[in-house]
Amino acid sequence: MAAVISAALTVAACGSSSAGGGASATPGVASGVPVSGGALKTTTISGAAVLTNARGFTLYWFAPDTATMSKCNGSCAQIWPPVRGPATARPGVPGTLSTIARSDGTTQAVTQATYNGHPLYTYVGDTSPGQANGNNLNLNGGLWHEVTAGAGPS
Repeated sequence: MAAVISAALTVAACGSSSAGGGASATPGVASGVPVSGGALKTTTISGAAVLTNARGFTLYWFAPDTATMSKCNGSCAQIWPPVRGPATARPGVPGTLSTIARSDGTTQAVTQATYNGHPLYTYVGDTSPGQANGNNLNLNGGLWHEVTAGAGPS
């Protein structure tokens, strides 16, 4: 499994993250990491209250993104599958959920969930709930951070 993740990261580091590329039609399927938003919740990971999807997989934000545009497309979106919106929050999750439109490489718009102004992603390197292997990685043209509960846009 480590070899697969290493190879995927190598591809991602070499891949394009331009706004013109499209996300995979079924990002995250091969990894088993769900990409639908569902009911988001918080989980404590390394002492921090981290936002997760309904299955407990850590959610991430990408520093180059804006509140209205994802900068992770093409091979980037294969490593960091966008969380499809809309998403809902379970009781006790502070903050604001919304959505943005993103291109999926066709003429259709795909909706991506956002939290406090950050487009949301999962990470293929997280193979089970409660992991945050993507936190503070510098890949695909910027830093990736776990989404902490209540965190605002930076």
